[in-house]
Amino acid sequence: MAGKKVLVVDDEPAIVELIKYHLEKEGFEALVAYDGAEGLAKARSEHPDLIILDVMLPKMDGFAVCQTIRQEQTVPIILLTAKGEEFDKVFGLQLGADDYVTKPFSYRELLARVKALLRRQEMDAAGNGAPAKDEVLTIGDVRLDLSRHAVTVRGAPVDLTPKEFDLLYVLAANRGRVMTRDFLLQKVWGYEYEGDTRTVDVHVRRLRTKIEPDPANPTYIETVHGVGYRIRGAGD
Repeated sequence: MAGKKVLVVDDEPAIVELIKYHLEKEGFEALVAYDGAEGLAKARSEHPDLIILDVMLPKMDGFAVCQTIRQEQTVPIILLTAKGEEFDKVFGLQLGADDYVTKPFSYRELLARVKALLRRQEMDAAGNGAPAKDEVLTIGDVRLDLSRHAVTVRGAPVDLTPKEFDLLYVLAANRGRVMTRDFLLQKVWGYEYEGDTRTVDVHVRRLRTKIEPDPANPTYIETVHGVGYRIRGAGD
């Protein structure tokens, strides 16, 4: 994992320097930007392996940067928010962020999140821990191609973020079984998540908008109230 490029976008120089110090101490190459426009430009020119992105930025806020990057790249994005409000967290995840950390945070926690996302990305690229690379899973009109890391719905390609794909795969591979939110957090995000389970709910909602004929009345991903989610079994 040493040598991976991490872009830090924050308008507080002291925070940027501390994050940069801890990243470089762990062997990462740290790139920095101090406003949203500069951050977006560096994301496009430097192609970092991961982005740490503050929400409150001059010139272009972090939400707008996140949304634009997600339309162009699948790079993992960690949002930093000082507000600690659920709206900010949920809105950021809806725009395509993979994770969030609320200020003030411990640098140990932030590094753990960085390493977990990069480790998961490496495993996905190598196929480690996944089923046979030529495996295809089909749920109704939805088709997951593991070798191509691609999803189609009624034959049309659907653009999923890495976390959306991982979440759909875990649910589909366990078709008929109820997956708790805590289990999905650990399985998909790759570590014991120190936050609420709203992250899973947001990603499920995003998945439904992309694969369900009617997201308000889901055909594929069923909510099991008080427990979690499941992909309905063949006999359901």
